[in-house]
Amino acid sequence: MMQVNVLEAKTDFSKLIRLIETNREDEIRVARNGRPVVKITAIEKKPVSRRIGVAEGKFTMPDNFDADNDYITDLFMKGSL
Repeated sequence: MMQVNVLEAKTDFSKLIRLIETNREDEIRVARNGRPVVKITAIEKKPVSRRIGVAEGKFTMPDNFDADNDYITDLFMKGSL
């Protein structure tokens, strides 16, 4: 644990963040008039959930899914507005 005063924290904020990111410090306390008032710590990383394939097995695709493609294309390309 490291403790710095407010002025030092303002001046060297990027350096303090780097110390936390690189795990050289677990926490940094910022003090005003010698009394700690704020604690800087790293945010715990949450595991990323699997997104691709998340619906696998949830529904089935009918065999004739593409049967109306030509009809739908005609509606868009040849239909009147």
